[in-house]
Amino acid sequence: MSGGAARLEGLVLKSGPLGENDRLLTLLTDAEGLVRLAVPGARRPRSSLAAAVPLALLQLQVGGGRGLRRVRQLQVQRTYSQLAERLETLAAAQALAELALLLVPGGDGVHGVLEDLLMQLGRLDTVVRERQESVEALAIAVQGSVHLLALGGYGLPLQCCGRSGQSLEPPIGNWDWRCSLVPSEGLLIGAVPGAMLVLNASELALLQRLTRPAPPRRRDGELMGPLAVWLRLLQLVELWTQEHGGRRCRALRLLRDCFEPGHALEAPSPEPSLRRNG
Repeated sequence: MSGGAARLEGLVLKSGPLGENDRLLTLLTDAEGLVRLAVPGARRPRSSLAAAVPLALLQLQVGGGRGLRRVRQLQVQRTYSQLAERLETLAAAQALAELALLLVPGGDGVHGVLEDLLMQLGRLDTVVRERQESVEALAIAVQGSVHLLALGGYGLPLQCCGRSGQSLEPPIGNWDWRCSLVPSEGLLIGAVPGAMLVLNASELALLQRLTRPAPPRRRDGELMGPLAVWLRLLQLVELWTQEHGGRRCRALRLLRDCFEPGHALEAPSPEPSLRRNG
């Protein structure tokens, strides 16, 4: 293409105002990792570039060399804006997007992150379309976080005790067995004084299953684990991310708030609801 034009495909993770009428995008791509782009006139009414919003998978034509490149044309491949119809699916999507922003560098792609993130967003879309239970969105966010942390080089050490090196083989049915999370060391066998979180054998076994591609389900298709266990695993992901990512993931906290006692989750409506804007 002339004029230094190039094509990019990626998922919009973040957008914000730029100048009076433009928009600044942060795009997750396979080849270049996180890419920041200016979208001229995207905030004007009826702009042809107005679809450059968070949770949209776009194919872009961009121009410019040094400095901030500019979007010339775009085509929407898929949008996940319908996740805003339910508070918990929106929070789960935002948590995964925020984690990707934390883990992926600019200018250098991390293999598998975009593919895995799109897979989890597709599962959240199914939660909305099929009006599944809210815990499904929570489980998708936790499993997606485990995947993204591993792909980004901060995987949870789920196979060996962080101190003894002994294999972490949870004895299912032994309700006295414990392992402890010490974020600076990993998972330690036993109830360790000063641990941030203590898991029983069943909870650790469920956590270990989250490294697999498919969600953990029983033979009847029901999701394994009650809501309380998924909230504990979410807490574990939060603590690990804060220790090794250097800061808290605010959207993970928002997701937790969705399930606090007394917090009314937005029920799916038979009619399309007004969607929250990114």
